[in-house]
Amino acid sequence: MRQRTLIVLCGLAAALLARNLYVMLLKLHDEVAQGAIFRIIFFHVPAAWTAFLGFFAALVASVLYLATRNLRYDAFAVAATEVSLAFGAANLITGMIWARIIWGGWWAWDYRLTSMLVCWLIYAGYLMLRHAVEEPTERAKISAVMSIFAFVDVPIVFFSIKWWRTQHPQPVVWAGGSMDPSYWNMLFLNWAPLLLLGIVFTMIRMRQEQQQREIDALRRFAHVS
Repeated sequence: MRQRTLIVLCGLAAALLARNLYVMLLKLHDEVAQGAIFRIIFFHVPAAWTAFLGFFAALVASVLYLATRNLRYDAFAVAATEVSLAFGAANLITGMIWARIIWGGWWAWDYRLTSMLVCWLIYAGYLMLRHAVEEPTERAKISAVMSIFAFVDVPIVFFSIKWWRTQHPQPVVWAGGSMDPSYWNMLFLNWAPLLLLGIVFTMIRMRQEQQQREIDALRRFAHVS
């Protein structure tokens, strides 16, 4: 049943993405100031939203693990974090491509860009920490605490586009921002397939984590025996 659900979600995500790409490339007009490259916003922003939502899910799972000591929550937390890191990387990469066209350089130490990079590195450190601790319950406990503290940086990144007026374009999703209605609709329409993919990848990665934990337990039992 779970495998069938994953297949259905993947198919739905692929269909939505194909439809959205058709509209983006063939139906939507170029943005007045930036031209065709502005279409990258339909992946740049939803990728960030998906990453932040995944980090929040990992936060909730980490709190639940500390409250219940159920390792299923730990498995979900690490799965959500890994998938969110992938979407965070997509956000950074698309931002660099966008910057290369608009600013003439791949990177600028802009407050907003740097805050996202720092957030990504913190969560990458979370995964590195997990590999440094072998005992499952101790690893889960330390990882849960770090996940909670790591999430403190997520609101900073999210609100940085409003707090700091820098080289980065001004926000279009806050009050006072502006966007063509067709662009606005596509921004959210393209979030749907990315969010579905995030859910699918998290479910798959969680299953892998649980299987790996069972294998490790069998190895420890065989070693003791």
